Parts: sequence; C-alpha cells; structure tokens
Amino acid sequence: MTPLSPHQLPVTVRMFTQRFSSTPLGARLARHLAATQLHAWGIPYRTALSDAATLIVAELAANAVTHGRVPGRDFELRLIHAPHVHLHIEVSDTRAERRPPAPGEAPPPSPLDDTGRGLLLVDALADHWEVVDRISRGVALPGKTVLVELNLRPSA
Repeated sequence: MTPLSPHQLPVTVRMFTQRFSSTPLGARLARHLAATQLHAWGIPYRTALSDAATLIVAELAANAVTHGRVPGRDFELRLIHAPHVHLHIEVSDTRAERRPPAPGEAPPPSPLDDTGRGLLLVDALADHWEVVDRISRGVALPGKTVLVELNLRPSA
C-alpha cells in the first residue's frame, strides 16, 4: 500500500438514498432528513454548507413535487458525501416531459411573481449542476434527475 502524500486525504464516501411521496409533506421530509443526515456525517446544522445543501434539497424537492409529479409515483433524494472533496445531491422524479431549464438559462421571474426563483438559488449556491435522464443501477427509467455538486476542497 502506497502511503498518502501530505496533500492527499483518505476519503470514505458516504451515501444516503430515500424515496418520498410526491406531496408537500414528502418535500418537507426530504429537507429535514437531508439536514439530519448531513449533521450525522459531521456537517453541523446551521453551518454555511448545511444551510446551502438543505436549501438546494428543499428547492429541488419542491420542484419534483410541483412540476415532476406523476400520480402514484415517488421522487428520490440521494446524497453522496466525499469529505474534503464534494457533496453531491440528486433529486429524481418520474416526469420526463417537463425538464427544467439548463444552468444559467432560467428566466428571471418578474418582481411580483410568487414563484420561479428556486433554480436561480440552486444556480447561485451550486458549484455545478445539470439535468440528466433518470438512471438507476445502469437502467434507464422514466423521468429526470437534477444533479448538484458542492465543492468541499479549499479554494487555491
């Protein structure tokens, strides 16, 4: 086994996956469980990273429930944490025909609109995000997945 250089840190990747009902309650539970899971992984409540990740989960879960809902089908949340590397957030729903705009393409809402700011928040908080076809265990499934990555490496 080769010893790690002083610039390399050992990485244990942690993953959390849960399905939720496509209801406002399901979206709320996804947000709460994400914050709880992050705290269990050593990302304390009310820190900048926890707040950013929880807000992203809340927005994507709300979008999955509002725009990606197919009656009788759940949405899925997946968190992947590689300490000191990244926090990866995925929210999948089963509606393929209603895809959100790509990063940087979300039109700004008018000042009096009550909605339309969620993806702008995701765009502002994420280091990278994209919308891809939904795949589980190498099998294409109906729907889409929004992938978000928060970089945890210290900036140079």
